[in-house]
Amino acid sequence: MSETREQPATAGGEHEATPSKATYRLGIVAIGRNEGDRLKRCLASLQREGQPVVYVDSGSTDGSVEHARHVGAEVVELDMSTPFTAARARNAGYQRLLSKFGTLDFVQFVDGDCEMAPQWMATAVATFDEQPDLAIVFGRLRELKPDETIYNRLADMEWDTPIGRVQDCGGIFMIRSGVFRDVEQFNERIIAGEEPELCARIRRQDWKILHLGDDMGWHDAATTHFSQWWKRAIRGGHAFMEGYMHHRGTPESYGGKSVRSNFAWGLILPLFILATAYPTGGYSLILLLAYPALAAKITLYRMRSHANPLRQALLYGLFTTLGKFPGALGQIKFWVNRLSGKQTRIIEYKTAG
Repeated sequence: MSETREQPATAGGEHEATPSKATYRLGIVAIGRNEGDRLKRCLASLQREGQPVVYVDSGSTDGSVEHARHVGAEVVELDMSTPFTAARARNAGYQRLLSKFGTLDFVQFVDGDCEMAPQWMATAVATFDEQPDLAIVFGRLRELKPDETIYNRLADMEWDTPIGRVQDCGGIFMIRSGVFRDVEQFNERIIAGEEPELCARIRRQDWKILHLGDDMGWHDAATTHFSQWWKRAIRGGHAFMEGYMHHRGTPESYGGKSVRSNFAWGLILPLFILATAYPTGGYSLILLLAYPALAAKITLYRMRSHANPLRQALLYGLFTTLGKFPGALGQIKFWVNRLSGKQTRIIEYKTAG
């Protein structure tokens, strides 16, 4: 397959129909930027599927484009003069799939830092065939190196979400192509949390979203420093706030609980404690005990609901509580940019692979 760029089709050009259009039910879109060896593992896992793969690159300087072309992927290079978002990259990949391979039944989206499980895509397609009311199917994403850092362990626990019919999903999932087209794809202005926003529009059309217990793949968080975790938590807070504002007041609204929790624990309570410390002779500092109480509550919840051992549950409880502060900062960042009319750029936390 040849390399292409994010440009309109031209008469007689490389976007013309090919005989392979009638061959495939499934197409794959992978996105990435400077993922290095992570992308190589990702594309190797996709090659064994025997399905068309489009790789969308967002300004890599590590040879990602050349490698993707070398292993046979269709390549789309985004014009980086326009602010990059993962939503924009996925949409560009989907459009390239349709232009090169025609009307597909399903599309698997995957990030370049993920390696897909061998049987996952066949399982997902079979599930779609059995349940015609499903729009999205996704499985258990696991962290590639959960014991390498506490931040990787936290990511692995984050992927451990309830099985069955759910409200939304993360960025690795399979979707019916027609549904994705009908809801007008991803919102390209959203810098993070574009998946729950897409799911909200899908649920509005009475489609269902299913989380299977089957292994879907392995994610390489590559998070080794506290500063990376902090930036990721800021991005999460921004995502909750942006998603909530898009659908507030509707049955499909999401993120409101997290928005309120971040503001309460990460902004309002600490400001109240500081503002009243002098007038109360320091007694307001007693309210700081609410934070270890919250961490203990979350720890016990993880032990009961997920059967996590005490050490892991305590780690989750402590960092979820601490995450209220960068979460609130992310929400403030959303409002500062919204009120100033400034377009927020993607908040990156990873180093090049």
